[in-house]
Amino acid sequence: MMEQKRNSPGLVNSSQARVHPNLERQVSKHLESRWMQPLHRPSIQTYASLKDSGALLEGAPLILDSGCGTGASTRRLALQFPASTVIGVDQSQVRLAKSGLSQGFQREGNCILLRAELATFWRLLRGDGVTLQRHYLLYPNPWPKPGHLSRRWHAHPVFPHLLALGGEIEMRCNWEIYAMEFALAVSLATGADVSPKPFQAAQGISPFEQKYLQRGQELFVVNVGREVTRSFFCARSSGGPSG
Repeated sequence: MMEQKRNSPGLVNSSQARVHPNLERQVSKHLESRWMQPLHRPSIQTYASLKDSGALLEGAPLILDSGCGTGASTRRLALQFPASTVIGVDQSQVRLAKSGLSQGFQREGNCILLRAELATFWRLLRGDGVTLQRHYLLYPNPWPKPGHLSRRWHAHPVFPHLLALGGEIEMRCNWEIYAMEFALAVSLATGADVSPKPFQAAQGISPFEQKYLQRGQELFVVNVGREVTRSFFCARSSGGPSG
C-alpha cells in the first residue's frame, strides 16, 4: 500500500492505516439481516415523478451515476453511452444547482439529473425490479474517521441493495484503504475475486477527478463485473434477506 502524505491538499487524512478490523463483521451483518429504516420522503416524491415521466420504462439500458455532484460526470457518461439513459443522483441542492436543477429532476436528451438521498433511491429502484447496465460511484465521501466505518457504502446497511441493482460497478476514489475495503466487501458478499487497481486518465470525468489528476495524486478503481452482480442478485432472490 502506497503511503500518502498527510495534510496534502485533497488527500484523505485518517488515523486508519489499514482495512478496518470490523469490516467483515459489518458486511456479514448487513447480508444476514433486513434493513428496515424508513425511506426518505422527499426522495420518494422525486422518484415517483421520475417514474411518472416514463424514463424508467423506455427500454434503454440504465446507467446510474451515484453521487454525481454538479452532474458533469453524468453528462460525460451520457455522451459516452448515447444508447443508454444516464441518471445522475446527488443529495446536495447546492451542487446540482450548478447544473441548473432547482427541484425534482431535469432531462437533457439521454441525461437525467435529480436530487435524492442515495440509500432511498437505490432501495426504490430495487423494489421496482430495476436492473442497471452500469453503476458509477465516483469519489464517494470516504468518511475517513475509523468510527465512521458504517457510513462508507461498502459497510452501510444499503450495500446489498447496491450490489443487487446489478450491472457493471465502477468505484473510483483517491484513498487506497477505501478501495481495498470496497473490493474486500464485494468479495465477501459475492465470493468473487475483486481487487483495487491504480487508475489514470488523460482527462477527469468530474471536477474532483480533474483536480486530483492535476495534482498528481494516486487514484484507485474497483471494477465489479456484470456476472458478479447478476449472481449476487439471483442468490438474494432465491432466499436471502431482501432488505
